Amino acid sequence: MHFPSMTALRALDAVARLGSISSAADELSLTRSAISHRIGTLEEQLGFALTERIGRGIRLTFRGEQYAREVQQILERVQLAAAGEQGQQIAGRLCVSCNTGFASAWLCQHINAFMTLHPQVQFHLISPRTPADTSASEADIFIAYGTGDWPNLQVMPLMDLHYFPVLSPQLLYANGGLRHIDDLSNFTLLHMNDYTDWRVWLGAAGRNKVDASSGVLFSDAPCALAACLAGQGIAMGDNLLSSDALRRGLLVSPFDISTRANRSYFLVCHPAKAQRPIVKAFSDWLIETLALTT
Repeated sequence: MHFPSMTALRALDAVARLGSISSAADELSLTRSAISHRIGTLEEQLGFALTERIGRGIRLTFRGEQYAREVQQILERVQLAAAGEQGQQIAGRLCVSCNTGFASAWLCQHINAFMTLHPQVQFHLISPRTPADTSASEADIFIAYGTGDWPNLQVMPLMDLHYFPVLSPQLLYANGGLRHIDDLSNFTLLHMNDYTDWRVWLGAAGRNKVDASSGVLFSDAPCALAACLAGQGIAMGDNLLSSDALRRGLLVSPFDISTRANRSYFLVCHPAKAQRPIVKAFSDWLIETLALTT
C-alpha cells in the first residue's frame, strides 16, 4: 500500500482552501503543473477523483471535499504534535545518513532550525555510498532516494519529484530565448548520473529532434545544478533541487511540462531505532518542515 505523501496532502489542502491550482501554487511556491501532478498522484493512490473541471478552472468533487476536510484535520494534528515535541528535552548523539542532493538543496539550509529546538543534540551528518544505501551501521536514520523497497526497515515517503528543464535567465536571454522545445538543440544539456531524465522528459514532450545524449554528464546532482546556475547549460531540475533557485530568480523554467520521477525520497529507519525520542523528534521535525517549505 502506498501512503500519501505529506507534500501531496498539503497541495490538496491548499487547493481546497484557496479554490484554484494557481493560488495553491503561489502559496506553496510551486508551479501549477507540480500542484496538478501531486493531486493526480493522490487520486491514483486513492482510486477516486478529488477534482473536476469547470470551464478553465477546477473544483473539488463531493468525495474530494470530504477527504480534504480529513486532510486538514490531519495537518493540524501534525502541527500540534510537533509543537508538543518542542517542549521535551531531547539530547544525545544523532547520526543521519542523507544523500548529497537532498542535503545540499534542503537539509543544510534548514538544520539550524532543528538545532535551535533541540540544542542538546549532537548532530552528525554523513553521506551514503549511493542514494539508496542504508547500510551505514552508525546511522540512526536515513534520508534515502529510491523506490521505497527497503525490506525489514520502517519506510516513510517524504516527497515525490517532478522533472522539468531549468536554466539561468542570463543564458536564456543570451541564446535568444526558448520559444519551442526544438530550440533546446541550441543549448548544452546538463545531465545528472545518466541520460534518462532528459530522454523521459523529451519523450513526454513529444519531441525527438533533440539529441538527449548530447551535452555534459555529471556524477551527482549538486554539480549539475552548480553548472546550471553558472550559465553553462540547461539542466533537468526538480521540485526539490531547483525550488530555492527558482524562487530567488536565479533559475527559470521555460516550459510548463514536467514528468514524475520513478524514484522518491524516503525516511528509512530500523524499527528498533524509530521509537527513540531523538529519532522521533528529528522525523517529526523533518516531515513538518519539509511540508512547509517545499
